[in-house]
Amino acid sequence: MPGMPTDGGGAIVPFRGEPGQGAPSPPPVRPIRHGVAPPIFRVYVSWSSGNLLQVACLRPPNSEGCGGAEEVAGSVVEVNLGCGSSGGADVEGEIDEAEMRRIEYGSVPAFALLQSRKNALADAAAMSRMSSVPDYAEWWQYVLEYSKTIGNLLGNPDSPSAFMIEDPKTILKVKEKPTSLRATWELLEIFYVDKQLQSWLPERLVDWLADFDSLLPATESTVYSKLSSFQKKLINLQIVEDDPDYWNGLSAALSVGWLDIVVNMLRFHGSYQLDQMDNRETENGLVEAVAVLVSTMPRLRPNLPSGKLGQCCKTRPDFVKAWEKWRGQVTKLECSAFWIQCGHQKTRDGLKNLLHIMMGNMKELTASTSHWLELFASHFLYIRPFTVGFDGMHHLAQKCIQLKPSSGSNGLTGLVIGVLSENPEVVLAECTKNFGPWLVTHAMELLTADNDYADTMLHEERPNLGGISIEELHRLVYAQVLCSHSLTWQIAPTYLSSCLNQGLGLLEILLLKQPIQDNRLVLKTLEICRLYELDSVSTSIMKIAGIYHWKHGRKGAGVYWFQQAHDKARLDRIAQQLFEHIGKSVTDDSFKQWEGLLELLGPDIGSAGGLEFLHRYRDFKRSLQQALDRRSGEAARQTVDFLIQLMRNPSTPQRFWLPLLHDSVELLNCKSSPLMNVAETTLLLNKLQELSLAKLRPDFSSNHLPNHALSSVRLALASNLARAIIEDP
Repeated sequence: MPGMPTDGGGAIVPFRGEPGQGAPSPPPVRPIRHGVAPPIFRVYVSWSSGNLLQVACLRPPNSEGCGGAEEVAGSVVEVNLGCGSSGGADVEGEIDEAEMRRIEYGSVPAFALLQSRKNALADAAAMSRMSSVPDYAEWWQYVLEYSKTIGNLLGNPDSPSAFMIEDPKTILKVKEKPTSLRATWELLEIFYVDKQLQSWLPERLVDWLADFDSLLPATESTVYSKLSSFQKKLINLQIVEDDPDYWNGLSAALSVGWLDIVVNMLRFHGSYQLDQMDNRETENGLVEAVAVLVSTMPRLRPNLPSGKLGQCCKTRPDFVKAWEKWRGQVTKLECSAFWIQCGHQKTRDGLKNLLHIMMGNMKELTASTSHWLELFASHFLYIRPFTVGFDGMHHLAQKCIQLKPSSGSNGLTGLVIGVLSENPEVVLAECTKNFGPWLVTHAMELLTADNDYADTMLHEERPNLGGISIEELHRLVYAQVLCSHSLTWQIAPTYLSSCLNQGLGLLEILLLKQPIQDNRLVLKTLEICRLYELDSVSTSIMKIAGIYHWKHGRKGAGVYWFQQAHDKARLDRIAQQLFEHIGKSVTDDSFKQWEGLLELLGPDIGSAGGLEFLHRYRDFKRSLQQALDRRSGEAARQTVDFLIQLMRNPSTPQRFWLPLLHDSVELLNCKSSPLMNVAETTLLLNKLQELSLAKLRPDFSSNHLPNHALSSVRLALASNLARAIIEDP
């Protein structure tokens, strides 16, 4: 859908009413970072996959911008039309352009290494007659290594605090801000790749929610938002236990397993203060008892991160014993007589509520959590602690959604539902809809790591897609986005080369369309051609570069690229043009301007075409000058050798035969002994005879030598022949 930019205010698409101008329903305005300098001549808008629009901005043809040859002529940008007001995950708002470009570049080596390993295993699978690459036991480990590498590019939610000295009343540690891309990638890794997590999958899901609870829809209250609000309120609170938000935050944090935060907040309780006026030993003892129970809660997992509380149990039997013992302690404290001696009503009710959560009371868990994902995680902690693996998770998620219906949704919640329903189509659709082509292209490797259905779905060639698979389609879409930017086009070949049906053809088009004004860019393009063994494309690029430089007056650069391309036909035509510029006769003065050009030919003159004559003629003239100056027999003989080579070489134009011989007359006549033998002299005489017959043709080109030039050359050769016959043994 092409369109011309409007004149009013630089707006691309006009609309009635501006935001804030009293319009009844102002349209959403999305800024586009296209990187194209004004003026913008034309704009094309088309639908991409999911909620993405592709917007192409083009400058006027043959426009003279201040950037010269390096000015960007156009750019294609993908715009996410996700429901931003409904809490949609807007990746563009989370990650700026420079950071995303760092991620794009950083993911290329990991992707290329995985494709190389896949190709090697595919060859081995074909030899061993195995059905597919994932049948190899080590394949999931390769994918896991790939996933960890990409995950590190997206950030680390467990990074240390940004402050060396922390406030003792800090509830939420200041860490690296999580992103939806990181949350999505880690979720896919948990459920599709890492087989080591199968024995403690619920615990890993609880950890995932702890890292990314802040990314849940902003329209709803979450555990993270409750604690953030209370953190701001805590500064002005004198007695925290009298504030209901304190106990609400404690209940919410405990329900999702944030044990370290719960213990830290319990220590804020006023009974820990040393300057107490009342007798609060019993109250403090109850608070401390609850804190100890929270800090010793059994967790079925191989290890606990640094700073995390809980009792780690690596095997299921150990966990069952520890859980039963711990639950008995919770029940015993809940039935203790010390509660009667606790005079602070809010403390007593708040601590009792925490004990009920640890005992798995459904009513308290539902009241403490705000989002269905938080209630979902609390089930694995307190109601179904012995659950392992994937069984029943989707059914439980549906129940939690009924108990905690969400008014807003984003990409993460839809993705979790797709993952729990074991539906790769839904997972792929959610990734495409909310997170863009980069994530889809790289996440497909995770989906197919250990899932035969997903592997078949993504790799099956489909006639309605032009004979390509879904995987190849998404890679081509991502490569198109990369190709549209001057800073990322050079990494697109990695993805195009992995598309066996249409990728190589598009790669050739991409390389042939690169500008050839900058030699550094040409060399980069040629290096890509070498890496992917595109010799024909490389030759075409060198020819195009040679034509461009020759037409713009850079003769040396043009000859260099023609020589690199072994373009003998064009080099021969250039040689004919040089012959015309040199003049009717070959003299030292007219030849000096081409000395630098001949130096470019170097020693490899066999690939220079017709220019080989000029290179050899330069050597002949230098040797002739030395022979005439020094009057030495060795220099004279070397000059004659150059002359014979020139006359025998088919690249020497016929019209230069007589000038060459005429330049050598003085040398041939200055010696008493012959410089050439009978065969060599006869060769030159035959060339003169052939030249005499050529004069009769209408296309003969005269060199405007003196009238006696032919006679003097003939006399010198005859004299040399006579001496050669006499001295020939």
